Amino acid sequence: MRYADNRDVDTAVAEMVRVLSPHAADDWTVPAGSLEWSCWATAAHVAHDLMAYAGQVAARPAGAYLPFDLTVRPDASPREVLQVVTAGGGLLSSALAAADPAVRAWHWGPCDPAGFAAMGVAEVLLHTHDIATGLGVPWRPAESLCAVVLRRLFPDAPPGDPDRVLLWCTGRGELDGRPRRTSWTWQAAVPD
Repeated sequence: MRYADNRDVDTAVAEMVRVLSPHAADDWTVPAGSLEWSCWATAAHVAHDLMAYAGQVAARPAGAYLPFDLTVRPDASPREVLQVVTAGGGLLSSALAAADPAVRAWHWGPCDPAGFAAMGVAEVLLHTHDIATGLGVPWRPAESLCAVVLRRLFPDAPPGDPDRVLLWCTGRGELDGRPRRTSWTWQAAVPD
């Protein structure tokens, strides 16, 4: 059984850029799918989270997030925001590649590198889906990446196609007669 790692982060970020770059000239002020955020703000959020996860893995704080935030300039174009996502993904990937698997850093409890990798991949896949939906671009996340996210962050997920299950687990769709979720959390912290 394989868990997420730095290569999955690289693959997810490359896929986000591949899917969304051809639409960089579109109107990114529209809502990202069912989110209240715009497509632009959603992409900036992805960049922020990737940087934050990289910082956590590198500094290994035990009880809180590091006191820094990424601010993407409001005049940045969608293409530039995707470059910031690429930078954040590269930093997270590098931090994960250098981290001992026994390292723990805080994310609502002690989280291992595989957990941070899975969260990074989840952020990229889910928000690429949101942005693609907002821009009217048909796209589904890769089942192999969804499977490693589900394995690590949603161990109690129901069976089914990993992409559909991940979207259901995060309130983005119905699944085999199950209603759309209105609240959810993932389990990033390593159980004691």
